Amino acid sequence: MKKRALLFLVAACLGALLVGGLSACSDEPSASEAAGSPVRIGTMPTEDILPLWIAEQDGLFADAGVEAEVITFDSAQSLSAALTAGEVDMAMTDIMRAVKLCESGTPVVMEWVTLGETVDQGRFGVLAPADAPYSTLEEMAAYAASGDAPEGFGVGVGANTVPEYVFDMLCEEAGLEAGAIPAVEVASLPERYGLVASGNLGGAALPASLLTLGEASGLKLLADDTAGENLSQSVMVARATFAEEHPEEVLAVAEAWDAAVASCAADPDAYRGLLAEKANVNASIADSYPISDYPQAEESHEMKRPTLAMVQPVLAWMQAKGYGGEGVSYDPATGAFTVG
Repeated sequence: MKKRALLFLVAACLGALLVGGLSACSDEPSASEAAGSPVRIGTMPTEDILPLWIAEQDGLFADAGVEAEVITFDSAQSLSAALTAGEVDMAMTDIMRAVKLCESGTPVVMEWVTLGETVDQGRFGVLAPADAPYSTLEEMAAYAASGDAPEGFGVGVGANTVPEYVFDMLCEEAGLEAGAIPAVEVASLPERYGLVASGNLGGAALPASLLTLGEASGLKLLADDTAGENLSQSVMVARATFAEEHPEEVLAVAEAWDAAVASCAADPDAYRGLLAEKANVNASIADSYPISDYPQAEESHEMKRPTLAMVQPVLAWMQAKGYGGEGVSYDPATGAFTVG
C-alpha cells in the first residue's frame, strides 16, 4: 500500500510538472505569490491623480509589471490615518502633510510631483461673492480695514493646507502685511465654497475645480497662482519602509504613471469622463473643465523628486505659522525628510 501511494504521489507531481512547470512541485513561491498583494495607492478625489486612474483603466499597471490598486479617501485626515496604519503603501498628498507624517512617526519618501512641477500645472486661488465690493486682494484688505466689513469677515481656509499656504503667498506677492485679510477656519471645502457662493463668507481659498465652478456661477476670482511664483505642488509619497523594501514596485508604478501621462497628453478629451467621475467634477463644467498637463515621474531612469526650491518655502511657512517643521530638513536626492 505504501509503495502504491508513493507511486501515486510521483505520478501526480509529474502531471503537475507537465501542466504548470517546475514551480508546481517546488518549494519556491509562484510568480503571483512572490509578487504578494497589490501596491495600495491612496488618494483624495482630485484631478492630481488622474494619470493613475488612467493607468488603472487602461491596464498600464500590468504593462509595467506591477499589480496596483488606487483607493480613494474622502478626507486628507483619513488618508493620513491609512498611511500611518500601513493600510496604503503610497499616496498622493502635499508637502505639508508629508512633513507632518514624518514628524508624527510615519516616515514617508516623496517620490515625484503629481501636479505643480510648473506654475501652469494645478491651480489654487481665492474666490469672493458675486456682489462683493472688492475685486482684488488689495481691495479686500482695504475693505477689511475700512470698518465697513461685517463681524467675522475674512477668507475661509483650512489650517496647514495648500489653499491656506497659497492664500498667504498670494497676499505676500500683493504686498500685503500678514493678517491684512483675516483668515477664517472652514476645514470643509464644500462648506467653504457654499459659504462664499451664498455671500456668507468674504472669500474662500479653493482648488481648481471649485474655482472654475465659482467663476462659471458668477463669483469673483480675486487671485490665483497661475502667474508669478510656482507656489503649489501635490506629491506622490511612499511609506519609507515600503520604498526601501519594494523599490522595483515603486519604479513600476512610476512607469505606469509616465505611460498614462503620455496617453493623456496625446488625447486629453478621451479621459474627460473618467476625470469627471473620479474627481467629482460638477456636471455643469465637466465638458469644458481644462485637463492639465502632468509631469513625468522619471527622467533618464531617475525619479524626478520635488526640489529643495519647492520644499524649503513650505517648511519656512509651517515654522512661521506654528504648524511644525522645526528642525526638519529635506534631501532632494532621496526625497526623504530628517526630523531633528
